[in-house]
Amino acid sequence: MKGHINTKNGDILIENEVIAKYAGITAVEIFGIVGMATVNMKDGIVKLLKRDSVSKGVNVQIENNHLTIDFHIIVAYGVSIAAVTENLISNVKYRVEEFTGMKVDKIRVFVEGVRNLD
Repeated sequence: MKGHINTKNGDILIENEVIAKYAGITAVEIFGIVGMATVNMKDGIVKLLKRDSVSKGVNVQIENNHLTIDFHIIVAYGVSIAAVTENLISNVKYRVEEFTGMKVDKIRVFVEGVRNLD
């Protein structure tokens, strides 16, 4: 389902992929996040995604112009996971709502791994 915004000049449709990419780029800018992850369901292997593939680690659901966003992330070794995820949730919520004009109802964060920043 696409995001739908009515304006006085017409309608705007926003694809899930656009929101996912914007949210993913916002997420990887946050200190303590090494990158987005994808999990191979067959063998359970977690893969760090390249910066141009960040939207694959993000799942966006739109229902009545309200968003639910799931993140699969890899965090840096030695950082507070709670602090990183709280920062991720607050920053993404604010920026995505400003970008789309839609309400973010829920953000779920799945920490798929820990890596050194080397």
